[in-house]
Amino acid sequence: MSLLVVGISHHTAPLPLLERMAMDVDAARAAALDLLDTENVEESVVLATCNRLEVYAEVGAFHGGVADVGSLLAQRAGVPLTALTDHLYVHYADRAVAHLFTVASGLDSMAVGEAQVLGQVRSALRRAQGDGTAGRALDPLLQHALRVGKRAHAETTLDAAGPSLVEAGLARSGHVVGPLAGARVLVVGAGSMSSLAATTVARLGPASLTVANRTPDRARRVAEPIGASWTALDDAALLPVLAAADVVVTCTGAVGYVLGVEQVAAARAARAGDGAVAAPQLLVDLGLPRDVDPKVATLAGVHVVDLDDLGHDLAGSAVGDGVEHARSIVAEEVTSWLASQRAAAVGPTVAALRAHAGEVVAAEVSRLRQRLGGDLDERTRAEVEKTVHRVVEKLLHRPTVRVKTLAAAENGAAYAEALRELFDLDPGEVASVTDVLSSMDSPGGGTR
Repeated sequence: MSLLVVGISHHTAPLPLLERMAMDVDAARAAALDLLDTENVEESVVLATCNRLEVYAEVGAFHGGVADVGSLLAQRAGVPLTALTDHLYVHYADRAVAHLFTVASGLDSMAVGEAQVLGQVRSALRRAQGDGTAGRALDPLLQHALRVGKRAHAETTLDAAGPSLVEAGLARSGHVVGPLAGARVLVVGAGSMSSLAATTVARLGPASLTVANRTPDRARRVAEPIGASWTALDDAALLPVLAAADVVVTCTGAVGYVLGVEQVAAARAARAGDGAVAAPQLLVDLGLPRDVDPKVATLAGVHVVDLDDLGHDLAGSAVGDGVEHARSIVAEEVTSWLASQRAAAVGPTVAALRAHAGEVVAAEVSRLRQRLGGDLDERTRAEVEKTVHRVVEKLLHRPTVRVKTLAAAENGAAYAEALRELFDLDPGEVASVTDVLSSMDSPGGGTR
């Protein structure tokens, strides 16, 4: 078994294709569960963000795993697998671990250094834990990735490496409507990205700030702590605030456009008043799929910025020691994780060696009892048996400790293999026996 990553992101695909691939929480959960029904996938976690979709899977075979994951992604997107091939990236084993740690640290994000992806990784893991799609392999790996991400942000200046998506979008306002201080702003959506946008805008001192959401109570929870107003996301309630807004930021995760041409045109007419020319408006669309119909950009005075535009704005913006320091932390953590996994992998071989030694000791002690019969009293017999056990333990202690240390090296598997060959060991057999005994000890598992 080994780790496989199959994904598509802003690095490899145009925005229209990313839209086709986008998954909400329910779709991501369903995909992770469906993958467990395929031939090669044993565990799966689906990470879906505003500019990436990735499947982390523990697979039995590389090519079979890639085929299973690729086919499912194509099926759910409703596109032929051949149309995805040039846009998918694949990482396996060590490279997959490195990619995960890089993603969790924000180093692979469109806005390099952003910390929001850490929460998205956490949410993906929690879903997988709840649904049972992450087990012995993926659960500890993703938990470690979360620690790597936290460390990268805590120990570096990564947070200041470059502007966030929200900041990059809001920066466009200066060219369209002037400074945000004193502007009227509408934030559509109440998720994490929308909350970040509302908080960022509030710090800049707008003339007004309104949060709109299909569930008004969720809009209220975002708006109240920052002193903003809120409204429902329906045509009647939205029209006046949309008409008044100089800047609109959207990120809802909805399927289908939230702001269409007719809605925005009606708001433009209301904004213009009697015979006047409507003041310009900036619409920053952070949604994937997009919240704003691209045709809205054809309306006079309306400037639409989407993730594609922001990707160009942010290209090459992350510089400085913070990013390099974070990358060194990721490299260090990858090395540490792989070493720990190699050391853990030798465990069954060590257990098999000790089990083999235990069998030899038991056989020799039994033979000693038969030969000596009643010539030894019980106390003497017990001391002899203890001595034999101690001798074997001392003989095994140094080589077993040493092989665990050596196993952490890149070629460490060779030492475990040497032990298996020298002593004709079968670690799988020992593991099977252990599993059986454990199940017998557990409630409902039977008795010995």
